[in-house]
Amino acid sequence: MEEKIKSIESAAVEDLKRVFTLQNLERVRIKYLGRKSYLNQLFSQLPALEKDKRAYIGKALNLLKKKIVQLVKEKQEELEKEEEEKIDLTFPSEKVEVGTQHILSYVSEEICDIFEKLGFVIVEGKEIEDEWHNFTALNIPLQHPSRDVFDTFYLMESPCGGEGREKEREKRTSRFLLRSHTSPSQIRVMEKFKPPLAVISPGRVYRPDEPDASHSSMFHQIEGFCVDTNINFSHLKGVLLHFARKFFSPEVNLRFRPHFFPFTEPSAEVDISCIICGQENRGKKCSVCKGKGWLEILGCGMIHPKVLENCGINSRKYRGFAFGMGVERIAMLKYRIPDIRLFFENDVRFLNQFY
Repeated sequence: MEEKIKSIESAAVEDLKRVFTLQNLERVRIKYLGRKSYLNQLFSQLPALEKDKRAYIGKALNLLKKKIVQLVKEKQEELEKEEEEKIDLTFPSEKVEVGTQHILSYVSEEICDIFEKLGFVIVEGKEIEDEWHNFTALNIPLQHPSRDVFDTFYLMESPCGGEGREKEREKRTSRFLLRSHTSPSQIRVMEKFKPPLAVISPGRVYRPDEPDASHSSMFHQIEGFCVDTNINFSHLKGVLLHFARKFFSPEVNLRFRPHFFPFTEPSAEVDISCIICGQENRGKKCSVCKGKGWLEILGCGMIHPKVLENCGINSRKYRGFAFGMGVERIAMLKYRIPDIRLFFENDVRFLNQFY
């Protein structure tokens, strides 16, 4: 038995000397320390030995095992150090792909930055709203088409609660929904804070539209409003003209067309002069404005007195203006993007154009 122990020790030392890779080292380790190794075979023979000899041989086997373990560890450290020294630190690394903002995030931040410099404060509202903040407080009547289940994503019924004023009871019994515009942010801010107010509110909105080149069931809007004493339509026009010339071009002009929105009175839709062909080329073929010379960009108006009253603001003392724009539409106009679906397809060929 003693001769076998010495023989295994000598063989292990020689085998380790001939090891030059970590893979071969693992084979040697299994050969001498594995479950079916020579060493374990000798350990299995210990019970058959005499008591005195069993203790002596057992001690010798443990010492041998400890020695082989130490030799394997030293060899491993040696080989790992050699592997590290083989790495050429001067060799050029592979190109690291750096991510960037999505074009919609970039455009949204650019728009908000323009209004921030005018004194507007950014407030992000809730994506899950109730009917009071999304419709009723904004003077949108119950029979309005936008409140239909085919035009709004309703989620669930909220629980009814105790007695109280009619407005508070209506809030408690409102259904939950995915907001269909960013205007509920206007209501929540006016309910919580007193004028003067100047707020810009970006965010996602949801409508069950059939996806096509100009419609999506999820898109982005930016709502802006200002409430103070002596606010008039001229202030609204000045703010929007400043925005258009900062965002599109210093030469751009605006056109206000009468329109109707339940939450503003008077209301208007705003067009900019075509940023591609210019007004001087009106009537000629243009792939963007179709020869009209104007491009619609947003809706706006003076905040309806009922909306102010719904938020607890005295409409005889305070007035305000509001406007809302679609971020996708603004980006499509500025960068001549033909299809809204391109924003959401995650095609790197498209996204790389806006680095």
